[in-house]
Amino acid sequence: MRIRRRHHAKEAAELNITAFMNLMVILVPFLLVTAVFSRMTVIELNLPEKDAQTQKEEKVKLELELVVRQGSFDVQDRRIGLIKRFERSEEETDWNAFSELLVEIKSRFPEEQNITLLLERDIEYQTLVQVMDRVRSADVVNVATLDTVELFPNIAIGDAQALSAADVGATK
Repeated sequence: MRIRRRHHAKEAAELNITAFMNLMVILVPFLLVTAVFSRMTVIELNLPEKDAQTQKEEKVKLELELVVRQGSFDVQDRRIGLIKRFERSEEETDWNAFSELLVEIKSRFPEEQNITLLLERDIEYQTLVQVMDRVRSADVVNVATLDTVELFPNIAIGDAQALSAADVGATK
């Protein structure tokens, strides 16, 4: 007895990818629309050198400091002391008077490029960036034009000393 084998031609199984394609058609535009395209801005800082304090200068130079506190901006010279204090709050800061003072200082010391920002611990990052922008340049009105003047582009950052009880009483 002979067994006959039937040879059936097997058909290739067809893949049904329509569900996957539907998913991709919806998912790709959704991901593109919801993607966050951010731009990173880098601010260059020139930190003071270690030997900068040991170098002796023949000419008396301005060592401008800006102490940023929760309730005030203190513009001061490291050697002389306080030049002017600007009272401020979270909602309101007199940026015009602040810029005018910096422009006046720059006009008296045109060669000066450096400023040191001393910050209290709880100062917000946004405040720091605003102060750095105002310290670098200012808009000055000349006759009928608005000119941008470079003030103090070389910025160093440090921690401000905490106010003592006597200093807190003197500021109020």
